Amino acid sequence: MLTTFWSVWISAIILGSIIGCGVLIQYSRKTQVHSEETDETTGHEYDGIQELDNPLPRWWVMMFWGTIIFGLIYLALYPGLGNFQGLLKVEVNGESKPWTSAVQWEKEVEVMEAKTAPLFAKYAATPIPELAQDQEAMQSGLRIFKSYCSVCHGSNAKGSQGFPNLADNDWLFGGEPAQIKQTILHGRQGAMPAWGAVLGQEGTDNMVQYVRSLSGLEHDAAKAEAAVPQYQQLCLACHGADGKGNQLVGAPNLTDDVWLYGGSTKAIKFTIENGRNGLMPAHADFLGEDKVHVVAAYVYSLSQDKK
Repeated sequence: MLTTFWSVWISAIILGSIIGCGVLIQYSRKTQVHSEETDETTGHEYDGIQELDNPLPRWWVMMFWGTIIFGLIYLALYPGLGNFQGLLKVEVNGESKPWTSAVQWEKEVEVMEAKTAPLFAKYAATPIPELAQDQEAMQSGLRIFKSYCSVCHGSNAKGSQGFPNLADNDWLFGGEPAQIKQTILHGRQGAMPAWGAVLGQEGTDNMVQYVRSLSGLEHDAAKAEAAVPQYQQLCLACHGADGKGNQLVGAPNLTDDVWLYGGSTKAIKFTIENGRNGLMPAHADFLGEDKVHVVAAYVYSLSQDKK
């Protein structure tokens, strides 16, 4: 919403420009000496070219006036004059709203939702494993995925640092159909506490070596052994005694050499010292359960050939 000053200023410039064009047309016609075509000139000559003293063609004048009238009608219908909302209304969700590009988008979404709702209702009634075999449904799931999920997980669903790969069979919160759907519907909040202040420099270095040892990476065996008591005290509750994680809290498996933030010594040390916080946003409100069902089936299908 513009302030009163800017609203008046913008309106004055727009209307003044249109009125000025009309005045200019009228002035040019009234100052014209001849009303018909003539061979007389205005006295101007340049490079052998003389300017005839002829009136503007009638079709040209009519075109100018038509443009002015069109502009005035447009300004009356659509918002453009300061804070004036325009006379054109759009019916959205049973409510009449002044036209804006955003309202027009809402209307188009409403129309599309009405057209596609029966199809997605049909998909929602199909179990996810069965729906994952439906190629037409998976094309719909792919389109939704690219619109809402690819910005984080990539168009190929293989993720990047800090964003899980959905095309493998490694899952933080579980890869069963119901778990995937729950994740998309309501989101997930992952939290790795910062242990740097508790462990200290030496303890952190030892823990890095122990974590690397769990997944079979090159490590210092003595330092890894020294970290075992602290692992049992600080990490066992989430990652388990065997380091295989806990999907109930989204604690990753440390034994499979799959790393969300990287498995280098530097990356692991940063994670242990500073912690990590991952957020998967909930999609229930703007996708709806029927569409989430299709996306869940699509995500589920990506990992089936990895089993």
